[in-house]
Amino acid sequence: MMNQDFWSPIWLSLEVNGVASILVFVPALLAAWWMKGRSFYGKSAVETLLILPLVLPPTVVGFGLLILMGRNSWIGQAVERLFHQPVLFTWWAAVIAAVVVAFPLVYQTLKNGFESVDRELEDAARSMGAGEWQVFRYITLPLSWRSLLTGYVLGFARGMGEFGATLMVAGNIPGKTQTIPTAIYIAVESGDTRLAACWVASTVLISFALLAIVQWVKIRS
Repeated sequence: MMNQDFWSPIWLSLEVNGVASILVFVPALLAAWWMKGRSFYGKSAVETLLILPLVLPPTVVGFGLLILMGRNSWIGQAVERLFHQPVLFTWWAAVIAAVVVAFPLVYQTLKNGFESVDRELEDAARSMGAGEWQVFRYITLPLSWRSLLTGYVLGFARGMGEFGATLMVAGNIPGKTQTIPTAIYIAVESGDTRLAACWVASTVLISFALLAIVQWVKIRS
């Protein structure tokens, strides 16, 4: 029983953040590409909005998600009609919480990577008739792949550590929505510091392995 109790939050965290890291990477990639080098009225407000979850307390993010996805919201009602169940306190609620808190970090990392690409190379491609999509695909992306990898890994790691928003919108249902951070919290509250320490160690090892891969790739390239 102890073995099952130990591994369940770990596998669930990996599953949740495996999906969340993909879901957050695509919109962050598109947003970073669209905002790169672009100037328009209200750009500062838009960028502030995009990175706002990075500085907000997780409970504030969780409360916002509760309002947006609750049964009284049109989003929550649409999801419930479509899937015949509310989204709150489900596996997908944990995914959404991880996506929201990871987005600013992934977006900022990708944007910095895109802006580090030499504009003269991009302009040279445009002067030879390349469209914006071709410039992005054949120039910007290949030259900023390290930032893409770093952004993905940081987003995954950020989602692994999410606690406040996840607890508010997904709860702490063992085997269903209980991720490592919420499991650690409950274990400490119940006085089982040994089990909590094992989960802490597993999180550190997973995060260390992810960052080590990024560093190894950078050194080898």
